[in-house]
Amino acid sequence: MALSKLERRQRIKYRIRKIVTGTAAKPRLSVFRSNKEIYAQLINDVDGVTIASSSSRDKEITSGSKAEAATAVGKSIAEKAQKAGVETVAFDRNGYLYHGRVKVLADAAREAGLKF
Repeated sequence: MALSKLERRQRIKYRIRKIVTGTAAKPRLSVFRSNKEIYAQLINDVDGVTIASSSSRDKEITSGSKAEAATAVGKSIAEKAQKAGVETVAFDRNGYLYHGRVKVLADAAREAGLKF
């Protein structure tokens, strides 16, 4: 029987999470993409703490297209990471393909100074 879209993404997500974990020195940059918005979090999995978060719903992020919103979120999360003293992160695409808005967010975060 074929898997639903959500079940397929869940399996990919678990496969990624077996490998990618976040620590205080190198937190996990987790991306969640809904049909309308995009969210990013820096997570320390050892302590179970979110260090910083940013989303396209934040007041300072106003943009036209979804790709522009993803770019703004990428820059925002990189700035918040640097304020928290984080330079390198482990990127967690959360079961999504590294393409489109996920890739745009990652590229913007890299340009703003995050290393991964």
